[in-house]
Amino acid sequence: MSAHDHSDLEQADPQHAEHKQGHPDPYHRPPQERPKLAIWKFASCDGCQLTLLNCEDELIPLAGAVEIAYFPEATRAVVQGPYDVSLVEGSVTTASDAERIREIRRASRRLITIGACATSGGIQALRNFADVAQYRSIVYAHPEYVQTLERSAPISEHVTVDFELHGCPIDAAQLLEVLAAFVQDRHPRIPTYSVCVECKRRGAVCVAVAHGTPCLGPVTQAGCGALCPAFSRGCYGCFGPQDTPNTRSLADRLRMGGMDESQAMRIFRTFNAGAEAFRAESERHDHTHEVAP
Repeated sequence: MSAHDHSDLEQADPQHAEHKQGHPDPYHRPPQERPKLAIWKFASCDGCQLTLLNCEDELIPLAGAVEIAYFPEATRAVVQGPYDVSLVEGSVTTASDAERIREIRRASRRLITIGACATSGGIQALRNFADVAQYRSIVYAHPEYVQTLERSAPISEHVTVDFELHGCPIDAAQLLEVLAAFVQDRHPRIPTYSVCVECKRRGAVCVAVAHGTPCLGPVTQAGCGALCPAFSRGCYGCFGPQDTPNTRSLADRLRMGGMDESQAMRIFRTFNAGAEAFRAESERHDHTHEVAP
């Protein structure tokens, strides 16, 4: 975390404390002032932040509607908090991460997590199924220099989150809808049904039924526009579990189609391996730690 980060958050914290004690709301602003937007990065690939930058045509009107107070991917300018909306990309993997996200939460009126890393721990959550100390000793010449937590955790395990936007990476249209919703003080209109609905809407042939292709579409949240099935590939679960995922039924169907236990385990351990529904189903097929009779 840079000196600027600490400075901004330190400015915000005392005001937040006063608000809790009955003092004026630190987030109150005159009507003519634009809401402050901050974008923060933790353990991630930056892909979700780049989704915002790639909006291009929408960035100019967005910049007119909000004040981009902190966004290192786009500008060196730093406006002190508190912030009306904070977007957080990435998972918590170190003790300093855990402290930093608490500071950001105190400085933010609304905190929105974006992407698989922030909402479920990301691909790095695969470490949660392994011996981190053993990996560290194998990979690094001086593992004693590496300070890390045993788990890669989503932001919601450490602070209260106001909204989670899923995807690896997130969808640009969904991101703009979420930003507009919070600026307008309304709930975002983001679907929670499965990718199968998107397949039907775009007229894509069901790859599972037509070709027997393994597909996570029935248990994955919509948002990608059924990109992979439209090109005759099974869904990989990039947007994480949908609102009512029957992972057991799907996994049993995949096993009937020829998958062995290890393959059934691995299909749920990709971008959203740490998402509760996917984690639990993968562990149901994980027999690597069973003791032989």
